[in-house]
Formats: sequence, structure tokens, C-alpha cells
Amino acid sequence: MSARLAASLAAYAAAIVAANVMTANLGLVSVGFGLLVTAGTFAAGFALLARDFVHRHGSAWWALLAIAVGAVASWLLATPQLALASTVAFAGAELVDLLIFVPLRKRHGFAVGAIGSNVVSAPLDTVLFLAIAGFPVTWPAVAGQFIGKVVWATLVPLSIYAGGRRALLRQPIDMAGA
Repeated sequence: MSARLAASLAAYAAAIVAANVMTANLGLVSVGFGLLVTAGTFAAGFALLARDFVHRHGSAWWALLAIAVGAVASWLLATPQLALASTVAFAGAELVDLLIFVPLRKRHGFAVGAIGSNVVSAPLDTVLFLAIAGFPVTWPAVAGQFIGKVVWATLVPLSIYAGGRRALLRQPIDMAGA
């Protein structure tokens, strides 16, 4: 196992656990503009991006292993209901991710694959999680989580990643190859 894969797996599993622990302790929180998110939304969004790095450096089997590790730790550190909800949600999002991320990454590069797959998998992840965890599945909750997961936890980190890569390699930013 490469160091990059190990780091990606650790980030993915840790983000799953962080999302569940934050949600168990704080529930739904307002992010303004009438939108609600579970307290762990940004960690869950980061988990979706970390999953794409797992795919980049490993395979879907590694991603499923990280989900399982996150589920066990969440069962112990958060609540069994949140652990079940996040496991189902992340597994469902993982299947969608495989259908979208892999082909987009092959054709257009990592960043386009990550953005495209997260735009589709984030709402699925959100609806499954909210419904199973017992939170209301409302427009303000789904919209708030979509913005948190896709904009703040995917686009912003990918921009930082691409900019850092450009600075390190002294190359122009090429989002298709990032």
C-alpha cells in the first residue's frame, strides 16, 4: 500500500467518524439564508472528496473498507443510528461515484471527475442519511448540505489542491489534469 493510499484511507475514515460525532453532538444547525445542515456536513463533504483520492490511489474495495472502518468507529463514538445512516449513505454514494468519477477522471482528469461525481452523489448521500438518521428531508436541509458538501468541501479544497500543485510544479493550472 502506498503512502498516498494510506493517507487517503485515513482521511476518508476519519471524516466519516468526525461527521457522525459532530452530528450526534449538535444535530441540525443553521448556516444562514434559511438553510440547515447536520453539524457534520462539512466533514461528510470532505469524506466525499477523500473518497475520490482513495479511488485515485487505490480502488473501490479500499473505499468500502474505509466506510466499514468509519461505521465501526461511528457506532462506538457517535450512535448506532448515525453509524447505520452514514454507512448506507456513503455506500450508496460510493456506487454512484464509481459510475461517474471513474469515466470522468479517465476522460477529463481528477478534478473534473471529483466535481462531477460529488455533484451527483452528494444529494443522494444527503437524502439517504437524513431519512435513515431521523432528520427531516426538507428543501432547506438538502440545499444546505449540497452547498456545504459540493461548494465548501469539494470546490474549495480542489482549488487549493490545484493551486498548490501549480505552485509546486510551476505549471499553469489545468483542472482537467489536476
